[in-house]
Amino acid sequence: METQTKIKILLAEDDANHGKLLMDYLEAKNYSTSWAKNGKEGFEMFKKNVYDLCLLDVMMPLKDGFTLAREIRAQNKTIPIVFLTAKSMKEDAIEGFTAGADDFITKPFSMEELLLRLGAILRRTSNRASVDESIKIFEVGAYRFDCENQVLKIGKKEQNLTTKESELMRLLCVNRNDVLDRNFALNAIWKDDNYFNSRSMDVFVTRLRKYLKGDPKVEIINIHGKGFKLLVNK
Repeated sequence: METQTKIKILLAEDDANHGKLLMDYLEAKNYSTSWAKNGKEGFEMFKKNVYDLCLLDVMMPLKDGFTLAREIRAQNKTIPIVFLTAKSMKEDAIEGFTAGADDFITKPFSMEELLLRLGAILRRTSNRASVDESIKIFEVGAYRFDCENQVLKIGKKEQNLTTKESELMRLLCVNRNDVLDRNFALNAIWKDDNYFNSRSMDVFVTRLRKYLKGDPKVEIINIHGKGFKLLVNK
C-alpha cells in the first residue's frame, strides 16, 4: 500500500527520444511526470496542474525554456526550476538564473546524476519553503541571530555582521542540521558560482565559525563535494 504521495514533475523537452527516455526513467523512479513537447504546451500544462518541480529544456520551439521559466515564476515564486542545456554553462547561467533557475544540468548527463541533482534540489527547496520568510530571529544554540539587523548575539556580546555574512548565516539557519548546497548559496548570495566567489564564500564561512565559537554545541562543518552544514547539538 502506497503511503507517500509521488513528487510531480513537469518535463518540457522537444526532443522526442530524449523526452520519452527521461519520462520513462523518472516514472520508473517513482516520480509522477508530465511531458510537454514544447514551451507553449508546457505553460498550458503548468496552469492546469500542480507540480513540485519543473525540468525545462532551454532550446524549444514556440517558447524557449527561459521564457517558460519566467511565466512559471510569475505564477509561482517558489517551485524549483531546473534547466537542461546543451550549451555552455557560462553562456546560459546569467539569463537562466535571472529567469528563476535553481540549477542547470548540462547535456549529456547520466540518469544517476539527474536523479541525485533533483533529489538535492527538492530537499533544499523543501527546507527553504518550510521557513516563513517573515521570520527574522533565529535561536541557534546559545546564540540569537537577528538577520534583519545583521546581529549575532550570545549573552551580552554582540557581533555585527556584513550583509553577505548575514545572508549566509540565514541560509545556514534555514537549513539547520541539513546540507546547504554550495552552488545554491553561491548563486543566491553572489549570483555566480565561479571559482573566485567560491573562495570568497569559504572566507565568510571561516568568519562565521569564529563568531560561533562561544557555544561548543554549535558548529559549521564541511560536507565534501556538497556544501556546509550548521550543526546545532541539543
